[in-house]
Amino acid sequence: MNDIPQHQIRAVYDEHTIRIYQAYNNEIADAALAAGAFVSPPFSMTRMTWIKPSFLWMMYRAGWGFKDAGQNRILAIDITREGFEWALAHSCPSHPDPAMSKDDWEKLKANSPVRIQWDPERDLHLQPLPHRAIQIGIGGEAVQRYVGQWIRKITDVTELAHTIHDLVERGRLDQAQAALPIEHAYVK
Repeated sequence: MNDIPQHQIRAVYDEHTIRIYQAYNNEIADAALAAGAFVSPPFSMTRMTWIKPSFLWMMYRAGWGFKDAGQNRILAIDITREGFEWALAHSCPSHPDPAMSKDDWEKLKANSPVRIQWDPERDLHLQPLPHRAIQIGIGGEAVQRYVGQWIRKITDVTELAHTIHDLVERGRLDQAQAALPIEHAYVK
């Protein structure tokens, strides 16, 4: 029986920070790791960037870092909880409510620099689970805050991703599970 609610933010966090994941190419990852923040260029400050608190959802999205050269480096980014809360407070869903008019939807999007999307969480085989993981798209003012204020630490976890993937491929699921970052239900 699954006792995880349909929509629940699960993450690695402490009283000050929450960890999110992103996948980038070598150029963006190397510059971010050297500076301790994203550097523009090569990081784009003008497009929406999606952050994910779920390690396994990031592995699904990036294919464990093997999907393509644009997502071959997996970064763990520890951001302030205040920044994370700001993002949630200034968000709207990534898709309109069916009852919403097109004009109302356009106004909501224009006034919300953050998008929220809930997608099926993934298991070690990257198969969908019955509950959902949050993805947070940040654009405009939110990207400026993310890069300039929220980031506390950036860590390259590509090797960890490859190690867990290798364990899964060899059927060593207990070891793979034990190697995963421990994510807990996020409490404000």
